[in-house]
Amino acid sequence: MEYLSLGMTDDIQEVKKVIHHVISDNKYKNFHIDVKQKKINDLNFLDIGIKSKSIIESLKADIANALAQFILKKYEKKFIMKIIYSNYCYFNSGEKKEILKNALKNIMNLDKDNIFNDLFFIRRKNIISKKLLEYLDTSNIIILDGFITFRLQDYIKELEEVVDKAVDDYLTEKEYKEFIRLLKYFVDIQEPKSDTVHVLYGYDKKYILLDQNKREITNECIKDFINEVAEGEINYDDLLVSSLITLAPKKIYIHSVNRIKNKELIETIKNVFLGKVVCCECCELCSIEHKSNVTSVMTADYLQK
Repeated sequence: MEYLSLGMTDDIQEVKKVIHHVISDNKYKNFHIDVKQKKINDLNFLDIGIKSKSIIESLKADIANALAQFILKKYEKKFIMKIIYSNYCYFNSGEKKEILKNALKNIMNLDKDNIFNDLFFIRRKNIISKKLLEYLDTSNIIILDGFITFRLQDYIKELEEVVDKAVDDYLTEKEYKEFIRLLKYFVDIQEPKSDTVHVLYGYDKKYILLDQNKREITNECIKDFINEVAEGEINYDDLLVSSLITLAPKKIYIHSVNRIKNKELIETIKNVFLGKVVCCECCELCSIEHKSNVTSVMTADYLQK
């Protein structure tokens, strides 16, 4: 009889369930596979006895695959925390928690419809499974604690990249929040120049601004900004945000919002003018805007002056 022995300090019952799940597969139902538990000093062992040599390679592969999934489920979060606390010790505890949350969000397949998350999970599992199988091909005894600590360098490198991205995401988000805080400050310190501003979106990806009386005020708002840049360098999204901050209106209506591709722009305006923004898709102004291309004409007229 061939034996495969798995040793560990903890989690013996969980690993035992994993092994029993593997050997309960239909392809092993006609083969006698015996699992016995024992303890030597501080280590718990599962001895898997296999009478038929014909299934040894297949069983090893299935056990390696199952143990890889177990390791991901049981230890991955601990690995990530260790990387954060080792590589990014200069962040405070609150920042580390945010980085951990970003990292877990990126790898825990929270978006079930995202095929890339599935593929990344499979990649990580395959790295561990391959290492396990390589080890089991050279030895019938494996101590899981030692294997996890010393044999998963390639897998740890994958997680280090995940953490690096999580840190970048955290810093980007932090900079964005500071940017929004600064813009809100500029809005708060000045008197509103208009009670209401209507934002219309043109087919040329430029914007028309109307006041509360539906009077067009685009040129009045943009003239100072356009004087500072060449025509080809104008970013009309930035121009819109700057104009709205200068006007500091009490209410903003963004019309034809479903046609604006830059959703981050909409979120930025909402965050800066918290509670003052109404997004509209089907009012009279939306309908009028759909039939006109007035923005490009007005801007062109202004630039020629």
